[in-house]
Amino acid sequence: MSESPAVRLVAEKRTEFGKGGARRTRRAGKIPAVLYGHGNDPRHLSLPAREFAAAIKHGANTVLTLVLDDGASELALAKSVVRHPLRDYVEHVDLISVRRGEKVTVDVPVTVVGEPAPGALVLTETNTLSVEADALTIPAALEVSVQDLAAGTQITAAQVSLPEGATLQSDAELLVVAVQAAPTAEDIDAEMAEAEAEAGVERDEPESTEDTGNAAGEGSDTVDES
Repeated sequence: MSESPAVRLVAEKRTEFGKGGARRTRRAGKIPAVLYGHGNDPRHLSLPAREFAAAIKHGANTVLTLVLDDGASELALAKSVVRHPLRDYVEHVDLISVRRGEKVTVDVPVTVVGEPAPGALVLTETNTLSVEADALTIPAALEVSVQDLAAGTQITAAQVSLPEGATLQSDAELLVVAVQAAPTAEDIDAEMAEAEAEAGVERDEPESTEDTGNAAGEGSDTVDES
């Protein structure tokens, strides 16, 4: 597998800390970050917010080339990205320093491709798998094909194809995909009725045509007393 191109980001040394310092950093269009790894003391940095968001848009395991204040550059991976719970912008990043040829363990997203056999439904049970790979050849995603698979088929982590040089770290028996028979309209109606019964909801029975007719007839029997 060929090496992934590293995204260059200018990483400035951060001298302000705490909530106030972090807010000022974000107002300046930057993200507070900490770089760990290789026995070095943690280094407090700030990254350009827009460029960082673009770098990880297509994969959290994108290799970053950090250009430091002294002109030196260092390879890094985003180990933890903290987002604002409501506004979805990046609040803080923990980075881990890596070297060319170094093995790292990361979570790689699972992508399901293909269409199962007619009448079958695909359930994704696991969204990511833990994989050890060279820092510069981390797969962006792991494809799992369900093309023409019949109901009752299961795919475990051990059955997922990995690129050359990568090894599985997740439990080999971990269920990734299950193919089941698609529910019929009768199945769905029965499940709804059962759920309503458990919740104590009573369905309104439609009025019969006979009752409606009688009611109309009774209403039309008037006596002309004029």
